[in-house]
Amino acid sequence: MEYLWFWIVAFLFVGYFVLDGFDFGVGMSLPFLGKNDVSRRQVINTIGPVWDLNETWVIVAGACLFASFPEWYATLFSGFYLPLLLILLALILRGVSFEYRHQRDSLRWKRGFDRMIVIGSAVPALLWGVAFGNIVQGVALDENHIFVGGLLSLLNPYALLVGVTTLLVFFLHGVLFVALKSDGQVHDDARRLARLAAIPTVLVAAGTVVWTIAMAAGRDAPLLWLVIAAGAIAAVFLLAAVAFSLTGRDGWAFVSGAVTVLSAVVMLFGALFPYVMPSTIDDAFSLTIENAASTPYTLTIMSWTALIALPLVLAYQTWTYWVFRKRVTRRSIEAAPAHA
Repeated sequence: MEYLWFWIVAFLFVGYFVLDGFDFGVGMSLPFLGKNDVSRRQVINTIGPVWDLNETWVIVAGACLFASFPEWYATLFSGFYLPLLLILLALILRGVSFEYRHQRDSLRWKRGFDRMIVIGSAVPALLWGVAFGNIVQGVALDENHIFVGGLLSLLNPYALLVGVTTLLVFFLHGVLFVALKSDGQVHDDARRLARLAAIPTVLVAAGTVVWTIAMAAGRDAPLLWLVIAAGAIAAVFLLAAVAFSLTGRDGWAFVSGAVTVLSAVVMLFGALFPYVMPSTIDDAFSLTIENAASTPYTLTIMSWTALIALPLVLAYQTWTYWVFRKRVTRRSIEAAPAHA
């Protein structure tokens, strides 16, 4: 049962990074695509109906992590307190900015909140990668599963590389979404921006895939085949996303970007298995799926709850995207009131 919940937690983070990942990318693209207030409103409105729904995936993931792996949750949130706090503050900053930027007609007011949208998108995109890089690589845990490393130990080369990778991949993912959901100048600019972002994203992502596979092979990961396969799929679909964007097939480009994010998260969880937080001090101090899990009774109750709730969540999310499936046109933004 604990292994099932390891993959359920992985599924929830896949959903979060695929969905909120392009939200982050849209927010980060605002300075490049929002050349005037109409363009900025058009960019923001591409995610306006869905960004808060996408963000709830991390709440569900965190709650399930707390209930299914309390030792993992406690060690993670105590050891990574400052990075996770910064992520939380950035998410609050971004959410407030979406709701407050249109409350006044002042250009200075709107630009201030636009800057907060960019910051509130870039900080989580970077720090989530740094956090997961450290989780997969391992941190200094003592015999009581307490993190004894300093903050600077979290800023190691592998974790920073994963962080830059998530930043760039989410940026590209978001730009592809804007191209899919907009028209006019914003649509054309998004395609050009995707071309510019493609090369650095591919190069950095390739480095992360190679390093992750080498690290998993070095500690005899039982799911090395999954790490290699997921890394290869992520690489292929990242290249496919770029190719589809270059040929003007916006829908396929965005879907390929989503598969890239999905495969990358599976690769990281595959490299982590069967640990949840490896110890760099002594392997005996590591948190594993088995020693960090809740009791079988708790996991059984949670499994029945998930069996009922998850299909409903997925159905509601699908329905929401279907309702708001049309492009956000420049004409509709120009016709709407300035506060919309």
